[in-house]
Amino acid sequence: MSGTIMITGSNRGIGLEMCRQFAADGWRVLACCRDLPNASELRSLRGQYPNLRLFQLDVTDYAHMAALAKALQGEPIDILLNNAGYYGPKGVSFGHVDRDEWRRVLESNTIAPYMMAETFVDNVAASARRVIAVMSSKVGSIADNSSGGGYIYRSSKTAVNQVVKSLSIDLSERGISVIALHPGWVKTDMGGPGALISAEESVAGLKRVLLDTDLPRSGHFYNYDGGEIPW
Repeated sequence: MSGTIMITGSNRGIGLEMCRQFAADGWRVLACCRDLPNASELRSLRGQYPNLRLFQLDVTDYAHMAALAKALQGEPIDILLNNAGYYGPKGVSFGHVDRDEWRRVLESNTIAPYMMAETFVDNVAASARRVIAVMSSKVGSIADNSSGGGYIYRSSKTAVNQVVKSLSIDLSERGISVIALHPGWVKTDMGGPGALISAEESVAGLKRVLLDTDLPRSGHFYNYDGGEIPW
C-alpha cells in the first residue's frame, strides 16, 4: 500500500535517500528543502520520478510554512517526516557554548518540528496511515548519555523527544501516531566519512519502522533497525 509522504530537508543525505526509496516504491513524495535552486541531486531525482513534487521550504520560516499548508489544503499526508535539522558547532564542551548558535539549533531541531506538526496536522488526520515522525538522535537520550558535553545538539534532540511524547498524547484522539527516530551513525555530510552505515542502509531500516508504525507504537523512540531507544 502506497500513499503520500512529506519530507523536510530532502536535498541531501538521509532526506534525499528517503525521497528516492519512497518514490521508487510508488509513493507520492512531497520533498521540501530550503534552497531548491541549488538542490541539483533532488531536482535530478525529480526527472526520474513523476510522483516526486518539489517545494522550497525553510522550516524556520513559519509564514512560508503556513503558505505551503494553504497550497496543500485538503491533500492527505500519510507520513509527515521532519528530517530537516541543524547540527551547529561540533565538539561543544563546558565553558565553550555559543548561546546564539544554541538558539539557532533549538529553532531548527525542536521548534520547527513542532510547528510542522501543528501546521499540517489536518493533512495527516485526513490520511489513511496518520503518522508524524521526527528525526531525532541517540545523543538526545538521557539514559544513554555517559560522556557529557555536546550541550547544544544533545539538548535540542532531548527537547524534541519531549515534543514527540506530548504530541503522541495530544493527537491520539485524532488517530495520529507520533514517533522519534534515530538513523544510526550515517555516512552523510553531517555524519562524516568515518560513520558506520550508508544512507541506503539507514533509510531502508527507517522506512520499515515508518510503515510499521501505528497507535500502539506511538510515543516511542526507535532505532533504524526497529529497536527501541530509552528516552
